[in-house]
Amino acid sequence: MMAVVLVLTSCSDNFGDINTDPNNPSKVSPNLLLPVAQNYSAFAQERNRGNNTLGNMMMYNWSQSDGFSWYTDEFLYLVTSSFYQQNFDYVYTNVLKQYNSLSTLQGDENGYYKAIGNIMKAYHFNILVDTYGDIPYSEALARGGDPTPAYDNAQTIYDDLVVQLSAAIALIDATESNTNIKALIPGADDGIFGGDMLMWKKFANSIKLRMLVRQSSMTGRAAYIQTQLAAITTEGSGYITNDVEVNIGYKASTNQQNPKWDAFGYDVSGTITNNNNATCATDYILDYLTNTNDPRIDYIYEKPATGHLGVMQGLQNYDETVNGVDGLTPEFVSNIGPGILKSASQGAVLYTAAESYFNQAEIDLKFNGGANAKTLYESGIQASFTYLGAGNATTYFSQAKNLVNWNTSTNKLQAIITQKWIAVNGIDAIQSWFDYNRTGYPANLPISALATSANRPVRLAYPASEVTSNGLNLPAQPNAFTAKIFWAN
Repeated sequence: MMAVVLVLTSCSDNFGDINTDPNNPSKVSPNLLLPVAQNYSAFAQERNRGNNTLGNMMMYNWSQSDGFSWYTDEFLYLVTSSFYQQNFDYVYTNVLKQYNSLSTLQGDENGYYKAIGNIMKAYHFNILVDTYGDIPYSEALARGGDPTPAYDNAQTIYDDLVVQLSAAIALIDATESNTNIKALIPGADDGIFGGDMLMWKKFANSIKLRMLVRQSSMTGRAAYIQTQLAAITTEGSGYITNDVEVNIGYKASTNQQNPKWDAFGYDVSGTITNNNNATCATDYILDYLTNTNDPRIDYIYEKPATGHLGVMQGLQNYDETVNGVDGLTPEFVSNIGPGILKSASQGAVLYTAAESYFNQAEIDLKFNGGANAKTLYESGIQASFTYLGAGNATTYFSQAKNLVNWNTSTNKLQAIITQKWIAVNGIDAIQSWFDYNRTGYPANLPISALATSANRPVRLAYPASEVTSNGLNLPAQPNAFTAKIFWAN
């Protein structure tokens, strides 16, 4: 009884408000919303079977060690409504929901936070379009206000995302110049740029650049792309030159580790995860890196004492002895390497500096005659080496090898895309899957031995959650192997 009295007394002021949910408050300060949203972004990218896992499986970077049955659906290319459905569900119900809370804040003093919310919404919507095509957009994120949002045309969404990114940059500038308000300035709560709004503008431009590159081979889009590139130049902030990472204070504590480390590295007790043991290099990628004298091989993949060893995707008959060692078990194969799995406190990568340089190189090649493409291409390779801790890249890209040395590469676009494939391997590999779907590079990439199609998938199917809850608006399920996203047609 005493406990009941104490509870009722302590709650007396609000006792009549029985409709208030203390676990879902109507007002939360933006400095509390932002780090949660950014952690959701990190999780969407780096968790097991997040965007990075999908990209590594589709692009033949990762395979499976003997003794595990981890990636059967991936090897079968079993793209059903349940295949990687969290890549859709988690982003809408967690990531975008949280950023929408930022972007819809009232009051001019929240301008910086609103801009960040809109930039990050554009970042995630861009990936959703590249993965699924048409998606809920204009009517999305209303929660109970509209539980069955319509699907918008993918290219229309792309165009609006560019508009929203431009508006976010303008909002940053307007907030900075408004002397009539005391703007709330992000700081330690911003686990990406620490409140550096110039960097947020660079990031917004880099997201635009990614979308412009996607459309750069489409008929009838040249004038639009040139107009948008000119607008970026006029705005003046430029593009990112450092890796964009989330780090909200990751450390080796329960529920506080970097998502990739937590999934593929070690638990807080120091025990290696099953995902780590199960996941290894393919034979193809190891041969490719070896044949091009690429020192990144020892950073992207662990080198066992017996030497690098990979496994073809979909292998069924694991030999007892391979290359003189006893099988293809974790101790003998090349698992995920030290340049990818660094520590529990490492940042979670959202956009690599390498990709930024390669995107700039491709745009320069196509719209500026390639005047600066070589420098940008080599900067992209160096940024990859730097992230991995592999040192100076000059010796590598100075080799007279096709698709390595700029001058001796007969197909410059192929060189850019191939080097981007290597640079985002294990880090943000979904981007190389999108590139492959629009260019066919890297060329001669194998498919899984268990594939039921002559080609890898070009998109994902809409998830089961949409089939059951939004079926009236859901488009017909596309053919995952032939129905390319608009920029690849």
